[in-house]
Amino acid sequence: MFKKFTSYLKHIIIGDAKNPLDRSVFHNLSLIAFFAWVGLGADGLSSCVYGPSEAFIALSHHPYLSIFVALASAITIFVISASYSQIIELFPSGGGGYLVASKLLSPTLGMISGCALIIDYILTITISIASGADAIFSFLPEHFISYKLIVGILAIFVLTILNLRGAKESVMALVPIFLLFIFTHAFVIVYTFFTHLSIVPDLVQNTVIDLSRSRSELGMFGMFIVILKAYSMGAGTYTGIEAVSNGVSILREPRVQTGKRTMHYMAISLAFMVVGLMVAYLLYGVHVEPGKTLNATLLATMTASWPKNVGYIFVLVTLISEAVILFVAAQTGFMGGPRVLANMAIDRWFPTKFAMLSDRLITQNSVLFMGIGAIGMMILTKGSVAFLVVLYSINVFITFVLSLAGMTRHWISSRKKLEHWKRKLFVSFSGLTLCFFILVSMVVLKFHDGGWITLIITGVVIGISVVIKRHYLETAKTLKKFDKMIFAANAPNFIPRACPASEHIVFDSDARTAVMFVNGFTGIGLYTLNSIIDLFGNTFKNFVFIQVGLIDAGVFKGADAVDKLQEKSQKDVSKYVELMKDYGYYAEGHSVIGVDIVSEMLKMSGVIVNRFSHTVFFGGKLVFHEDTFFTRLLHNSMVLAIQRDLYLKGISFVILPVKVD
Repeated sequence: MFKKFTSYLKHIIIGDAKNPLDRSVFHNLSLIAFFAWVGLGADGLSSCVYGPSEAFIALSHHPYLSIFVALASAITIFVISASYSQIIELFPSGGGGYLVASKLLSPTLGMISGCALIIDYILTITISIASGADAIFSFLPEHFISYKLIVGILAIFVLTILNLRGAKESVMALVPIFLLFIFTHAFVIVYTFFTHLSIVPDLVQNTVIDLSRSRSELGMFGMFIVILKAYSMGAGTYTGIEAVSNGVSILREPRVQTGKRTMHYMAISLAFMVVGLMVAYLLYGVHVEPGKTLNATLLATMTASWPKNVGYIFVLVTLISEAVILFVAAQTGFMGGPRVLANMAIDRWFPTKFAMLSDRLITQNSVLFMGIGAIGMMILTKGSVAFLVVLYSINVFITFVLSLAGMTRHWISSRKKLEHWKRKLFVSFSGLTLCFFILVSMVVLKFHDGGWITLIITGVVIGISVVIKRHYLETAKTLKKFDKMIFAANAPNFIPRACPASEHIVFDSDARTAVMFVNGFTGIGLYTLNSIIDLFGNTFKNFVFIQVGLIDAGVFKGADAVDKLQEKSQKDVSKYVELMKDYGYYAEGHSVIGVDIVSEMLKMSGVIVNRFSHTVFFGGKLVFHEDTFFTRLLHNSMVLAIQRDLYLKGISFVILPVKVD
């Protein structure tokens, strides 16, 4: 009864399972450029709520210098976007900053880039939700403020559930909010420009005057520092640009074109918003007002001459759209973070469980990790946006620098093979220079205010990744001793013969049958097979081999990759079958592919039990000298889950130890 209830609850909350073998599933799950812009671009666009205003406020008594900050920001957006468009071309299967640094620099630098990105995505979720909660509670009576943290945690929980259902489902739910934000803010910028068209020459003149005054008061170097500080304070605007390259695998075919189109949408809209809002601040002459955001002051000033009700409604709708778009921005963290985690898990920097797919074809463990991490960060910081802003955006520039350094190196090393390599090098090197400049500035400016905390957290995650990788490497090195079994299998008398070679092998469904779960034609599999013969002699006349090819994040990138996995799985079990037939045993091989090894194995076991009267199931399990939480975390004990379920069905199952020393 309880199992049925949980199954029903899962159906309601998460949704029905999807078939990974359905070739149309890739098309149905993929995002066109517009929806990718919503899901991946919301992070950058939401920064327009605080990025331009932070930069403008930082200029203090030199507001007209914001023109230079706005132009520098727009140039930076286009340079980084162009650089990441090159990454999409070079790595069409996705992977983003982690894969670029791993392939073009070194696996270790790739790991550092990936760890920095994961922390950045967790902070993206946290600060977006916290900022949105701040904006919403600014409309409510003051006594409601005590519920803000609870609302923030609840919002992260709801987004986590949405993403467990699937990326496309989560994005579709956010489209109306995203479009409302775009429409209201585009209207503000266009309205401001046309109503102040006559004083644009005055804006140019005042900028020249302010520039001259600032130079005389501060000197050239001092003025440069002021502009640099403002430019750095608005650096959160650029986070999210890398998300498209990380999420290429979920884009609609042709993925490269879709990715580049999404990048264009993101760059143009983001640059338009940043420059437009900063110019609007100048044209309306807005100043900081206690208890109000700069955008709220701008809207109040702009609508002052409107009919009262119309102005009030527009301001309210616009500010609500700002509050809610920040919740939407958290979606970028849920779309980008799990993919980085999955890619790193495939390369054994994180537990391989993070690369496994749920029956909704989602990297469920990675989504849960991001959600739990964001909730933990929300609780630790008590949802303080002021503190989170200090922690935020340093890490993404670590990834930017490493990615673009890899691209710069690639264009130089490939200059003899490529046309137009100088143009490509110029784009990547320009992006590298800008990002390195911003990174150094941000570390210096934010370090003593709490930026050091981000660096320490990232350092801890890097250390954990190194330990995990080392464990997997040492285990793999130890298990290589079993590879000699592959060569032994080709030698005479690998196992005792069941009957003379001249005799015909007869199928007998009543004969004792050994059913062995395998994972590839490997030394460990042959060692387990040999152990069965050693322990039971010629008790078994039939041998059945079952293999489930696991569809994980590394495989689920297209129908062709799934087909190759299916072909390999069948080929592996066929080798066991041929081996046993050569020694006079009746043998069969069954292979299937899926996202859940345990459930697929159980399905196959039912078929085998109906076909053979007397069966005993076997599986091998790695046994470490010390069985710790760490070894259980890093190695899947699926064989124990299979044993439990088979026992419940009254089916014999024997686990054979494979000792790892």
